[in-house]
Amino acid sequence: MDEPPATLDVLAVGTHPDDLELVCGGTMILLANRGHRVGAVDLTRGELGTRGSGEIRAKETQAANRFLKVAARENLGIPDGDIENTLENRLRVIRVLRKYRPRLLLVPYWEERHYDHVRASLLVSEAAFQSGLPKIDTGQESFRPYRILFYAGRISFRPSFVVDITETFEAKMQAIRSYRSQFHDPDETRESKESETKESETMISTPYALEVIETMGHYYGAMIGARYGEPFVLREPLELTDPVAFFSEFPAAKQAHLFPPTL
Repeated sequence: MDEPPATLDVLAVGTHPDDLELVCGGTMILLANRGHRVGAVDLTRGELGTRGSGEIRAKETQAANRFLKVAARENLGIPDGDIENTLENRLRVIRVLRKYRPRLLLVPYWEERHYDHVRASLLVSEAAFQSGLPKIDTGQESFRPYRILFYAGRISFRPSFVVDITETFEAKMQAIRSYRSQFHDPDETRESKESETKESETMISTPYALEVIETMGHYYGAMIGARYGEPFVLREPLELTDPVAFFSEFPAAKQAHLFPPTL
């Protein structure tokens, strides 16, 4: 058996570099600030992206990691645009799950505009189940995460719960801005804008894309009476042995805000 490294409390899996920063970066930073060990895995290098390159995005990921405070981050090198649910790809994911043994696994929601994300959701979900089967031999001890939490992309959903990321929202935006090749750069010079080598504009490279991210944060935050929020959904019901203890951290001030007394 391989010598196991330090385990993680949470492992977030993204389809392309910058996905995690966009959709659950605030939660990842919040959990790291709370003392939890948080890691990240990118399935592809994003080499088919309209802007930048795999090499550029790898450097941008390193810059973003400073804000995410991840204990570990890996790229599985699955070909961009070819995220198939094959045994070979499942084994790549299984190996990393058995390596870090995270209690919680963050995975893309199964409905999305970008089909790479749809396939990634199925691939990682199935690999997480198979990771718990001892007869699938990777030279590691079998392991299955306790829960899979699905995060929202462009297609929204009614969440099972929303994480208040008000205190980490600015750090999340700094992590996003680390991907200078992908997002609008207000410091870009007029000469570079008029250059023949200027890259094509995408949905996230417009000056308004970052405003959209902020608006979505407000939208989900409003659901819980917070300034900013990030949503997650679970497939299975959440079991509670003590509902009183579970909800004991619910702030009294927020309770009064959400459920004001009858006048």
